[in-house]
Amino acid sequence: MSSALQLGQILAVAGKEFSDRLRKRWVLAVALVFTVFSLAITYFGAAAQGQIGPRSIEATIASLVSLVIYLIPLIALLLGFDAIVGERERGSLDLLLALPITRLELLLGKYFGLAAALSLSTLAGFALVAALLGHSFGAAGLYHYGGFVLSSVLLGLSFLSLALLISVLAQDRTRASGQAIALWFFMVLVFDLLLLGLLVASGGELGSWLSGDRFAYLLLLNPADLFRILNVFSLDDVRRLYGLASVVPPALGSPVLMGSAVLAWIVAPLALAAWRFKP
Repeated sequence: MSSALQLGQILAVAGKEFSDRLRKRWVLAVALVFTVFSLAITYFGAAAQGQIGPRSIEATIASLVSLVIYLIPLIALLLGFDAIVGERERGSLDLLLALPITRLELLLGKYFGLAAALSLSTLAGFALVAALLGHSFGAAGLYHYGGFVLSSVLLGLSFLSLALLISVLAQDRTRASGQAIALWFFMVLVFDLLLLGLLVASGGELGSWLSGDRFAYLLLLNPADLFRILNVFSLDDVRRLYGLASVVPPALGSPVLMGSAVLAWIVAPLALAAWRFKP
């Protein structure tokens, strides 16, 4: 009975968070953004080469990967950065905790509700492209595209976990928003440049230590890189374009290994947030 009651409380909080995003048209707005950009990239991405429409499933996914890496982490961080600190600033957190609900149930409920809103908007945003690719490339194209969409959802969930961790740790919404933007900037724009610069600029012991497979495994420290490798490394036509064939060993391109690493990025920040949120 206790576990069922806890589950009911989690679902109640999740349902409220999800319905709030639906009522505020958040899901619709994000879905429209993804739809417009993904259709434009898919249909007009090869216009410079004098071709309209998707050229190949590999090239289409490679182009959409760049879109997802920039947009989904930012949207996830902006969605969740004030989930806890916002309640604290409004004075409603103490009121919620006065109800028969634990802090863990509240945190999980907020995460699941926001995760449902983010996942729905992502799936809806990529639905029209799925129809277009299915018409152009058949079942094989849909299979590759389905894996890409699933990994996009997992990428969003990992950054949503980081957003809730920020929300638990931050003292106010202003600092939480600044930390969320700084985290997006570092993970999406700076991390790879920092690793490459370190590899090129360093010599001696550090340069030899970072050579070979060790450098490649440092990419596990960034969920955006995990997403990129998961979607690009297995595509023969485009992995040379990204330079991954010379950096990432084949073992690191395993979807099982990459999927497990992404799941770790979902669970670990959320577990740390739950630990810090304890009274």
